[in-house]
Amino acid sequence: MDRYPQTSIAPEEFFKTEQDLQLYVNGLLSLPGTFEYQSDQSSDNLATTGAVEIKSILTGSPSSQNVIVGWNWGRLRNINYFLENSRKANASLEVIQHYEGIARYYRAIFYSSMVKRYSDVPWYEQLLSPTDEELYKGRDSRETVVDGIMEDLAFANEHVNADVATGTPGNWAVKVFYARFALYEGTFRKYHDELGLQITADTFLQKASEIAKTIMDSGKFSIYNTGNPDNDYKTLFNSQDLTGNSEVILFNAYDINKDRSSNVNTGVFGTYEQSPARDLVQSYLMADGSKFTDKPDYDKFSYVEEFKDRDPRLYQTLVYPGWVRVPESSPYIPILNRNFSGYYQHKGYSNTTDNIELGSLDFPVYRYAEVLLTYAEAMAELGTLTQADLDASVNLLRNRVGMPALMLNEANTQPDPVMMSKYPKVSGPMAGVLLEIRRERRVEFAVEGYRFDDLMRYGAGKLLENIPEGMYFSGLGKFDLTGDGIPDIFLVDKSTDIPEDKDKEVNELGKLLIYYKTGTIDDNVTVYLENGENGGTMVTEVSPRNFIEPKYYYRPIPVQQVALNPNLEQIFGWE
Repeated sequence: MDRYPQTSIAPEEFFKTEQDLQLYVNGLLSLPGTFEYQSDQSSDNLATTGAVEIKSILTGSPSSQNVIVGWNWGRLRNINYFLENSRKANASLEVIQHYEGIARYYRAIFYSSMVKRYSDVPWYEQLLSPTDEELYKGRDSRETVVDGIMEDLAFANEHVNADVATGTPGNWAVKVFYARFALYEGTFRKYHDELGLQITADTFLQKASEIAKTIMDSGKFSIYNTGNPDNDYKTLFNSQDLTGNSEVILFNAYDINKDRSSNVNTGVFGTYEQSPARDLVQSYLMADGSKFTDKPDYDKFSYVEEFKDRDPRLYQTLVYPGWVRVPESSPYIPILNRNFSGYYQHKGYSNTTDNIELGSLDFPVYRYAEVLLTYAEAMAELGTLTQADLDASVNLLRNRVGMPALMLNEANTQPDPVMMSKYPKVSGPMAGVLLEIRRERRVEFAVEGYRFDDLMRYGAGKLLENIPEGMYFSGLGKFDLTGDGIPDIFLVDKSTDIPEDKDKEVNELGKLLIYYKTGTIDDNVTVYLENGENGGTMVTEVSPRNFIEPKYYYRPIPVQQVALNPNLEQIFGWE
């Protein structure tokens, strides 16, 4: 831990009024934003050429010498400084406890991220001076730290007001995170034998279901559903003002006119660093509720074929055949850049040339959809989920997009073998429905930044060993990518010279075919296919990945910090 809490605010000159408390706590505000649309680069949802930590770990030789980010305690100092001085204000106890609750909510978020990364960490709920022996203590147990987090959240839940300024966390936001963390910790303990804490998992799962049900029973929120299944879901991510949206519990407001731009177009669209993985595409159900992966030879479907008759959320998340990119008038033809999958993301992408709209789209931090899926998952893990529970949770999400309801008995008697292979730790009479709830989370929250944490708590890190794949092509030749049956691109052999425009073939629409040299990743070509000229899926990379369990569910303490405090010992095989 860094040496001493630094602040420019002297407590004897500040912390006098309610306004002082408000000012300080407002300064602690930190909300996830549109960058979250890029955070699935750490998961199996996206291929990436970026220097993503987990990818570097899986393909390199990680140690405390080179995995050195994350051990930063400055924010905790600021939070604890407030909590040590808040009672000095001339304000009612109720007011003081409201602001203390918000601060403790922030402390819970801080420590939850530390637990996710390191498991056992020093727990500090007070300020330290350079002479305090506590500064040099070792790790506190995960149980100790998590107990502190839950106490902070319980306090915040009891004391934070519901009526707060727009864009700041109030009581309902506290409840969402309370339930989220309880679900995380409960499932993490259940699926991680190395902790030896399985016996305590249900306590957290019960709390997750309890808090989620409180939100559900309040009647304060509902799934945003105007009866337009082709747009309602998408509206949550391309709105300039989420105020009053029935589903949004907390949002990060952007306004380019106030120097707060939401524009992440160059980051999320597949011409820079990231592109969706085929595995994500395959996870969506068919529009009739059947499994895409039950279709014969589904793994050899073309881009156009695999987008036919699917869950509408697929079209509202990823670019589909026929999608039009503003300001063009004709359908977008995916550009097959090397090292990319061919798929494109438009959740988080602003399909406009209007600079105001481009930079002023709000980001939904907490959605009621999460509450419903938290409840359903916790109840399934506890083995108490009923069809009525599903109808009050998962099926509200399916209904929004016109998908058939998830049926409990059918899911449990006919579990998806593909999902079972992904999550072999899932067992018991609720296994089938639990797998479908996991599918629902992946689909509903695709590219919103949930997936990595989900894989970690599931104990499913081995899925990250699978190198993301791209579109499938049967071989060389001409292919339609817009869904009109007319060829758009021409995959040619690596030895073929790309002709000049005047010599290129023209399709039935009078447009030049787009030519790509095709081969394997070792060839001097533009499109890499698994089997080169003989076709296969697009190859995004070839470096072997190795996820070492349980080690890679955690991170080492940076060696410099251990040198400063030798009482900090590495765990789970890290050195």
